[in-house]
Amino acid sequence: MVDRVRFAFTEVDPSLGALSTLPYLPIVLTYQNQSLRVSGLLDTGSSVNVLPYEMGLRLGAVWERQRLSVPLGGNLSKFEARAVVMTANVEQFPPVELAFAWTKDRNAPLILGHMNFFLAFDVCFYRSELTFEVSPKKS
Repeated sequence: MVDRVRFAFTEVDPSLGALSTLPYLPIVLTYQNQSLRVSGLLDTGSSVNVLPYEMGLRLGAVWERQRLSVPLGGNLSKFEARAVVMTANVEQFPPVELAFAWTKDRNAPLILGHMNFFLAFDVCFYRSELTFEVSPKKS
């Protein structure tokens, strides 16, 4: 099994070129037998993983069934968020459970933050090369 995979940064705004490149990671989220291939922003400044509202619905999550409220900061602080746990697959690595703050904000990106993406994976950024490497945490 491969122990690390390198990815290219994603250009968000073609008019800005390399200035708008960000580390988006392709990932497959699974919740109650529903799967969705998405891209999550690797955000070392985010304390938690954040799941956009519509994405949670597409995966079959029911807002009213998620009882644990999660406070968010920054520009997401005005939106309610609830805890939800999903299975995540990154490349050919073993699946991991990720806890998300599922936000009511319909415009939020999928954010992969410290709790608990960066506890499950090591990430090395090569900004000058516009790439990053991901490897699963060693047991």
